[in-house]
Amino acid sequence: MNVIKLKDRQELDKKVPSMPWYVEKFINYKLPDLSPSSLLEYVRDYETFFSWLLAEGLSDAQAIRAIPIEVLERLRMDEIDHYKMFLATRKEQANSRTTISRKLSSLRSLFHYLSQIAEDENYYPLLKRNIMAKVEIKRTHKPKDTAAKLEGKLLQEAEILEFIEYVKQGYPGAVANNKQAAYSYERNRVRDICIISLILNSGLRVSELVNLNVDDLDLKKKLVHVYRKGKNDETFKTPVYFRQDAIEELQAYLELRALRYTPEKREKALFLAVANGSKQGKRMTKRAIQELVIKYAKYFGKPFLSVHKLRHSFATDYYLRNDLYKTQEQLGHASPETTQIYAHLTDKTMAEAIDKRGE
Repeated sequence: MNVIKLKDRQELDKKVPSMPWYVEKFINYKLPDLSPSSLLEYVRDYETFFSWLLAEGLSDAQAIRAIPIEVLERLRMDEIDHYKMFLATRKEQANSRTTISRKLSSLRSLFHYLSQIAEDENYYPLLKRNIMAKVEIKRTHKPKDTAAKLEGKLLQEAEILEFIEYVKQGYPGAVANNKQAAYSYERNRVRDICIISLILNSGLRVSELVNLNVDDLDLKKKLVHVYRKGKNDETFKTPVYFRQDAIEELQAYLELRALRYTPEKREKALFLAVANGSKQGKRMTKRAIQELVIKYAKYFGKPFLSVHKLRHSFATDYYLRNDLYKTQEQLGHASPETTQIYAHLTDKTMAEAIDKRGE
């Protein structure tokens, strides 16, 4: 199990016992099919919902775990509407429309399982009345809408090479008067250039990048093996190709990885960082990779760039040279509909994108 999934599985195991028995039953039902990360999102959504139920006095239970299933059967549409309003306006963290839709979808999945799949000892559904079946969940993201939000916020063709070149040549001059920044850059420049180059030449997700091990890299075939998002098969890693442009940076980093970061022999992670007060390098975190991209992007004059936008930048560039289905495969999208945003980000029409076939 990869690092992120292992951490999420541990967190999931901590949270599930605090849930009602019927939620625990649902999670166990879904466990073979969904990743620990996805199930943890479900449980967090249920935690929010059940906490709201108690705060509203819709159950007199003393704790979330004690909320009986009958409380769910007695819910009315106006109470669900109040919950949606709570999600949209709560003081500590108002949710976006996308997040609200996801939280409602989580509830609908639970209610569907309890009313249509799970049975009691007499073969009757555990939930006799499913209020969530009446709730319309609007689709919030259409490819063209996502494309519109991304337009002007990605690296376009030549800018991809310019950004990599800036990290190599421009950034050190920009921080020359900042001793701490200059030292950090000099120590990690080869690693950082390698990370940015690999993203911009493969479209890897940050989670896939973090989980890369040295053994996952095949320079001869120009590919890495990764656990893809949404796939719960821990026995198979998907091969993902990268462009020739990333080879030089990868080779340079591999040559100094052990000497510069002195990892333990059992440390398999490809990308390492040495924490303050430590002498041995350990696997980089998602946050560390995200922050290094933001740092360089800010000095480059495009502070809106992030790891995800670098992935989008690669995808748009890749799509211009290939078809929709090759792009879908390269990015690991479950549906071609997700990949359609790159058709909207280029001058091609959707018909052209679907009909075209790569050589």
